Amino acid sequence: MSQEQDKIFFRNFSLVLALIAIMMVAFYVIAKFASEKEEHAEAIETYENNNTVFYASDPVKGKTLSQPCAACHGVDGNSVNPIWPKIAGQHSSYIFKQLNNFKNGDRVNAQMSAMVANLNDQDMRDLGAYYESQKISLGFSNPNSIDLGQKIYRSGDKDSGVAACMACHGPAGNGNPSAVYPAIQGQHAEYIATQLKMFKSEQRNNDLNGVMRTVAGYMSEAQINAVSEYIQGLRRN
Repeated sequence: MSQEQDKIFFRNFSLVLALIAIMMVAFYVIAKFASEKEEHAEAIETYENNNTVFYASDPVKGKTLSQPCAACHGVDGNSVNPIWPKIAGQHSSYIFKQLNNFKNGDRVNAQMSAMVANLNDQDMRDLGAYYESQKISLGFSNPNSIDLGQKIYRSGDKDSGVAACMACHGPAGNGNPSAVYPAIQGQHAEYIATQLKMFKSEQRNNDLNGVMRTVAGYMSEAQINAVSEYIQGLRRN
């Protein structure tokens, strides 16, 4: 091989190496971008037309959208005022359903209806993903309510026909996201009691198949107050 041919060979070889290096950098950048995008995207489980459906959601976008919500529910979804629910750690499927219900009028609350008016379905999924990723701050039960509250929660009351709460919400109140049963452990007792009374009077009627209206319909005020206090002190498994 002549000296001139050697120069041509090494020049072409250098160009090939440079091209390979450029391709490796490009692949790295694309892979990193895809990885970061996947990190922010999560699968959110929602309930539509009696079927569980999975959609992509973005908790980072949800955090941005949550800024107006912080006034009542707290920055991380842990409300301080017991009339407003803690939504930190709540199943995204349940949050999505409630936001939709507020928007379409299936659940009536003037304040919430105004808040969700400009949200689309993707916004609701992103909000659900953000709040589900947060950690709920747990509370404590009133000692005087534990015995009756525990009885109702774990066993119900066969004499009055009250079903056990844990049948749907689980022993520790973790709920069931596929069935859209909410997590309720650590929830404010005042909020729980208010919702049970609203189900009992049917002021609230967006429960699936009327389950909560049926259960609450058999409950006395003493049972409602006691089980609400018990739920406030529940701990996650």
